[in-house]
Amino acid sequence: MEEVARSHEWRHQVLVLAFPFGSHPRSLLGLVRRLASDAPDVKFSFFNTATSNAALFNDGQPNDNVFPYSVCDGLPKGYVWRWGVPEEPVELFLKAACGSFKEAIAGEVAAVEVGGVVSDAFLWFAGEISAEMEVAWVPVWIAGLRSLVVHLHTDLFRQNLVDSGDDEEKVINFLPGFSKIRNIDLPHEGFRGDLESPITTMLHKMELHLPKASVVVVNSFKETEPVMFDILKPKLQELLTIAPINLVTPPKSIINDEYGCLEWLDKEKRNSIAYICFGTFVALPPHELAALAEALVESGVRFLWSFRGDPKESFCEEFLQRFDVQGKLVAWAPQTRVLAHPSVGVYISHCGWNSVLEAIMEGVPMICRPFVGDNGLNVRTIGCEWKVGLGLPNGIFTKDGVMKAMETILDPYKGDQIRSNLRAIKDLALKANEPEGSSTKNFNSLKKLLTK
Repeated sequence: MEEVARSHEWRHQVLVLAFPFGSHPRSLLGLVRRLASDAPDVKFSFFNTATSNAALFNDGQPNDNVFPYSVCDGLPKGYVWRWGVPEEPVELFLKAACGSFKEAIAGEVAAVEVGGVVSDAFLWFAGEISAEMEVAWVPVWIAGLRSLVVHLHTDLFRQNLVDSGDDEEKVINFLPGFSKIRNIDLPHEGFRGDLESPITTMLHKMELHLPKASVVVVNSFKETEPVMFDILKPKLQELLTIAPINLVTPPKSIINDEYGCLEWLDKEKRNSIAYICFGTFVALPPHELAALAEALVESGVRFLWSFRGDPKESFCEEFLQRFDVQGKLVAWAPQTRVLAHPSVGVYISHCGWNSVLEAIMEGVPMICRPFVGDNGLNVRTIGCEWKVGLGLPNGIFTKDGVMKAMETILDPYKGDQIRSNLRAIKDLALKANEPEGSSTKNFNSLKKLLTK
């Protein structure tokens, strides 16, 4: 592949810098692959950690003009990740990231002329790289518009937290469109805890650099977040909503199902299954894990659980025996295909933005337990504004809270309004991706900028 990348007569290359955690790199690669398929004479050089690239580029999808390159992950030799401590590898990566990317890019720049730089918005130094090359910089914000509004108004929100004291329930009243958002819903990162941490430093530098970008792409569509779009637009040189990114990725049919999830779902009744997944890094506290398990067992709701870790270490033998009868525990599930299955009636999730978009596109109501980043903002958006899912009392799992939420959504009458709201949001997304829709037009503008 390396020989082909260097010997081919490319018009130019686009450098792509990925943030190798959670759904970030896959989302960015989805957008890049779509650009690449429309511009076969442009090379897309995808810089990412070796571990992340190995997972991304081993999916059977064509990569004729998308080439992976490795950057250092910042981890010390022999490093062993501690389950449930997601910030540690992120912080180690960030400490080394600027130098690692510049070193990896240096050898490639000489090979093919650079026509633009695309990066995860977190990687603010990509703006400096593009400025040195005098080419366009396009940061991509993988989350929604609301969370970007928050991070581009850091000082305003920090002052509000100071003024509010310990009142976590105080509503945000100093920006339009935030009347349903409380202090407790704001991201922990950048607003609470260690304000000198690598993650907070990254967010601060991102806030300073994004207004200088040629274009900022956001994984949302302005039709469902119009007020947030209007707040952001004056702060940026150009704002393009291209979403949902998961709508424009290649067909689901090529995704593997190594644990037989779909075959198992085929035998279940329509809208009867609770699909449970909390992303790549999230680990539930033991008492909440027990509460969720108790709610499943007592309610009798059948379930498919994409479970990270060893179930034998997390559940007692009695629960495991019951689970074998009532549901299916797997180490990994093909999420988009699972959510699209007619037997899935509710999605119990951490409410990451990509999970929200996937649930909307497949019409599956959510029960949300927020953990990090934008999760809290997303829960309030889908629960209080869009009304396409439910939060939990105090934002945590209790047996009664989970049972009540599942009863509401899985009841064919009580859950009907939520599903109706989901259809309305999905219709907006599909309309945005029609030939004359906003996402389609914005994608074409981005393509013209990077590939002409």
